[in-house]
Amino acid sequence: MNEHENKLLSIIHHKGKGIDQEIGGAMDFELRAATAKLEREQRERKEIARRRLERERKAKAEAAIQRDAIDSARRIKRIEEARVSQLASQKLEESLLIGSGVVFVQTFEAVLYDGFGDKIKLPPSCFTKLSDQGALDKGPMYFRLSKVDASPAFSSESSQNKTHDLTHSGVMEFTASEGYVELPSHVWNNLFHENDIDVPLIEVRYVTLPKGTYAQLQPIGLGFIDIPNHKAVLETSLRKHSTLSQGDIITVKHGEHGYNLRILELKPSSSVSVIDTDVDVDIMEPDYDSTSNSMNQHALIPLLLGKVQEGMVDEGKFQYYKFSVDDALSEKVASGDFNLEVKVETGTGEGDTDVYLSRYPVIFPTEQQYEWSSHVVGSNILVFGSKDITLTPGTYSVGVFGFKGSSKFHISVATKSNTGRKLGEKADLSSQIDFHTVECQNCKRLISSRSVMIHEAYCIRHNIVCRYNGCGVVLKKVEAGNHLHCDKCGEGLQKQEMEKHMKVFHQPLYCSCGVMLEKKEMVVHQSVCPLRLITCRFCGDMVQAGTHSRDARDRLRGLSEHESICGSRTAPCHSCGRSVMLKEMDIHITAVHPQK
Repeated sequence: MNEHENKLLSIIHHKGKGIDQEIGGAMDFELRAATAKLEREQRERKEIARRRLERERKAKAEAAIQRDAIDSARRIKRIEEARVSQLASQKLEESLLIGSGVVFVQTFEAVLYDGFGDKIKLPPSCFTKLSDQGALDKGPMYFRLSKVDASPAFSSESSQNKTHDLTHSGVMEFTASEGYVELPSHVWNNLFHENDIDVPLIEVRYVTLPKGTYAQLQPIGLGFIDIPNHKAVLETSLRKHSTLSQGDIITVKHGEHGYNLRILELKPSSSVSVIDTDVDVDIMEPDYDSTSNSMNQHALIPLLLGKVQEGMVDEGKFQYYKFSVDDALSEKVASGDFNLEVKVETGTGEGDTDVYLSRYPVIFPTEQQYEWSSHVVGSNILVFGSKDITLTPGTYSVGVFGFKGSSKFHISVATKSNTGRKLGEKADLSSQIDFHTVECQNCKRLISSRSVMIHEAYCIRHNIVCRYNGCGVVLKKVEAGNHLHCDKCGEGLQKQEMEKHMKVFHQPLYCSCGVMLEKKEMVVHQSVCPLRLITCRFCGDMVQAGTHSRDARDRLRGLSEHESICGSRTAPCHSCGRSVMLKEMDIHITAVHPQK
């Protein structure tokens, strides 16, 4: 190989080496770029994988939480279903127990109806349900009534927690509308104490009750203890009840007035039946501090003999008092040496009052029902002596009526000497009667013959005799113009008394039976009015007489309509034990058990 070729090979070698270096540098650049790209792609893939794993982890955690929540909800639901099932079983067992095998529990909307006692009215469907379970064969039906919540979010638990104010009742009939129960005022007032009731819902549950043996009652406010034989009155009211519940308030009617009593204690249970059973009743001292309905009840304020008491009465209203007459006072008045004086004095310009007085059975005298009255302007005095009244021992009622305006008055009951001297004191000789008397020609008084001429001369100059037919009252001439006579009845009055006389005696009065009469005719009417109050000879209560009995034999016995019905009740004969009607008991004892 020559030199030229060697140079050529050397040049080619150098050029190849440069090319190789250029190619190697390019390849290194590309390799580094590829490596960087690969690393970047790997980092992106790792980030994507990491994010995916994080999302999967979160999804698994959320799924686990949801599974736990679902499992917890299912577990709570199973527990709740088990508890509800257990409560239902307990309620069923309780209903079977308290209902003696009869299960009846329903919720109704309550409505009020005008009735006495505690008997409710249920829908006809209830009769079918109770009859199918044999409730009619178990005797009288009793129900426990409890007020429930009427809110929309109403559940069995909320019902159990919010049910309160319960009482018990019997049933009168099954004529109420479906979905409703009709309650008398006694049941309504013991369940619903609020005035604004949106939806009065109650739960009605069939129960059995033991027969009552003991009851302790407390009057609310004054008035009830003033009723003579109040236990007989209470017994009459309880005949309209089939149950009693501790804590309830019962209303006892006596005549036109009502009295509230709270049931404090019952035996043998807090709720008892009072049908066909003898209940021992204790009447406690009245609850004087309670104001519930007591302001509307009539009460008699005691009057002490010889003591003056102050009172206040509004126009058209009555203020009532009472005083007692014992045997000693009755004998003192009957002897003629003393009078009994009931006096009511009103201050000048403080209105006007009237006084009405009565005795049992009229406990609260009124303008229509009374035995004695006084209508004098200013001072009213009723004087009872041996000739006017047989003052029998007992309790007498005084009604002070506000005739005009609000009146402040003083009232007293006292005995006054009828002879003007102490008992046992001898009369003075100067007070002995002069039998030589002559009648005055003017005033018609008996004057001593020794002074009749002087008397007549003075009497003719100063006095004048009223010429009205049947009057003959002697008046001073200066006062004669103030003396008038009523055009209707002819009674002599002062001019200022005429207006009151016309209103009191000649303004027609309305009786509850429908008649309108003047005062004197009304007093006569009260002795025959069918609404007059009499004492029933069988129950001892003061009741309305009513019309004549439908039974001819009862009419011959003089029984009123109420007594004919009340006397039809039976009671065992104390001698033979047979059940005999009360109105036939005297005949039975006379015919079957004659006294030997």
